[in-house]
Amino acid sequence: MNTKSAAVILFLLLLLIGYKSKSQSNEKTLVVGDNMPSFSLTDQNGKVFNSADYTGKQFLVIYFYPKDESMVCTKEACSFRDSFNDFTKAGAIVIGINGGTVASHKAFSDHYKLPFILLSDPGDKIYHQFGVKKEMFMTGRETFIVDLKGKVVFAYEAMMQGKKHADDALAFIKEHSAK
Repeated sequence: MNTKSAAVILFLLLLLIGYKSKSQSNEKTLVVGDNMPSFSLTDQNGKVFNSADYTGKQFLVIYFYPKDESMVCTKEACSFRDSFNDFTKAGAIVIGINGGTVASHKAFSDHYKLPFILLSDPGDKIYHQFGVKKEMFMTGRETFIVDLKGKVVFAYEAMMQGKKHADDALAFIKEHSAK
């Protein structure tokens, strides 16, 4: 590659980074204390999930992940799966969300025997409602815990540490469900 080509590529990358920052500056990430937005999405079994049906009944552990079957996302999902009984005993329901199709979620769920809800978010509408930021040209990885009043009480973001999302969310739930 010659110097001129390298300069053009560098310019385009800087332009994309600037565009990403500008486009995301209008989105506000939910933080602790914010109300969770209500939403309805289709789960891996083709059933409509309405968040309002669960708010106030259980803690909601909502994790956003980039892609079914990718390495970090699989580790994250399997970590939630392996801790699923502990989440349930502590009064929490686990929900994974990304822009994948219902069929992709079904295959992912079946492949790894995931006992929790996976929701399809075509167009990333709920991602935007929660203010989840893109990372490295992919949808982001963030976990939120919503309490019985519908308020965000825990928020965690780490793109490359999928397992830590489940570990930290479970520690938080265990600590706060005992009170």
